[in-house]
Amino acid sequence: MIQLSQAAKIEIARLKSKQQPNALVRLAVKLGGCADLFYDMSFDEIIKEGDRTFEVNGLQIIIDNQSLKYVNGLVLDYSEDLMGGGFRFHNPQAVATCSCGNSFSFIQESTSHHSGL
Repeated sequence: MIQLSQAAKIEIARLKSKQQPNALVRLAVKLGGCADLFYDMSFDEIIKEGDRTFEVNGLQIIIDNQSLKYVNGLVLDYSEDLMGGGFRFHNPQAVATCSCGNSFSFIQESTSHHSGL
């Protein structure tokens, strides 16, 4: 499903320690951004109808049903550079990404037929 780097796990745990103790990580994909879609991460204590929960590297992550199809294979990393720290999303399904690293384009698999196969 998704993977977290050790750096991402440490940063999420650090941020979570400032939240409510029962807070879960919510990962969503929303319309907008530079390249059609963007990743949204937040903390939430409520699991809504249609949400799926996953345990990844010891962290509980909530993903809504609509976002689920966009995050399969996602690798979440965290790094710091001269511009500051931030989460980096590496999605093998993305056909284009914006330089911000938070926005991407996704094309659904077509049902075209290949002749001669």
